[in-house]
Amino acid sequence: QVQLVESGGGLVQAGGSLRLSCAASGSIFRLNVMGWYRQAPGKQRELVAVINSGASTNYADSVKGRFTISRDGAKNTVYLQMNSLKPEDTAVYYCNAVHSTWSASGSYWGQGTQVTVSS
Repeated sequence: QVQLVESGGGLVQAGGSLRLSCAASGSIFRLNVMGWYRQAPGKQRELVAVINSGASTNYADSVKGRFTISRDGAKNTVYLQMNSLKPEDTAVYYCNAVHSTWSASGSYWGQGTQVTVSS
């Protein structure tokens, strides 16, 4: 079992920055893709950014050039640096990790952290 704990959310003015962290713990064998998703009120959860074990990244068009995802393999932690924040970035941000062993794989979610951007 893998547990994900997010931190770093909060309230920020438009144009500001926040850095989210997500630490994985538990019986970790191999973390493959790790990423961030977000869900705004009344909307579906959407991909923000993902990074694989080879450090290849993929971003939603709406955050390209403003957000940067990175990971520290030794710490089993993924980060999301968010710059030039906009009110439309307001959402609950969820960390996701795809974990695999020799015989199985699974997708795990954190509890979410609120990001609120005021205009």
